[in-house]
Amino acid sequence: MSDTDLLQLLYTILPALIVGGVAFYFFKTYSENENRRRRFLLHQENQKTALPLKLQAYERMALFLERISPGNLLVRIRPENADKIQYANTLVSAIDQEFEHNLAQQIYVSNECWNYVKTAKNATISLIRQTAADNTVENAAMLQEKVLTILMDEDAPTVAALTYVKNEVKEFV
Repeated sequence: MSDTDLLQLLYTILPALIVGGVAFYFFKTYSENENRRRRFLLHQENQKTALPLKLQAYERMALFLERISPGNLLVRIRPENADKIQYANTLVSAIDQEFEHNLAQQIYVSNECWNYVKTAKNATISLIRQTAADNTVENAAMLQEKVLTILMDEDAPTVAALTYVKNEVKEFV
């Protein structure tokens, strides 16, 4: 094969290679864009379904925190007798039942939000148990009064968690 034949072969193949490379590049770009568009549309469709569920979960978390707030809890659950330990156990049991009822909501809220909610729950239980263990508290009525007095001096454990829940909802709404 002579140099002229080789050069002519190169002139024939080179444009074909360039056209093939450009076609491959455009096809690849088009495919990637289509995949991104499909993922976006799928994400958008999922958001239509997921957003109401997420909002409902945050609403339930806010309701849970309001229901276990010591002030609301003590007003809602009155002592049946004078035994402070039994009353404290009744309050803790009510908190645990509320928590168990809302366990599934953790799927829809962030891990940090869920940790705030659990911390508020545990801090509320701790407040009730510590107050019940106080030797100056003699009966259920005094337990109720002491917890309410503590709440006058400091915020309820649920306040920080409720604030966090509200702020997190504001971020995505």
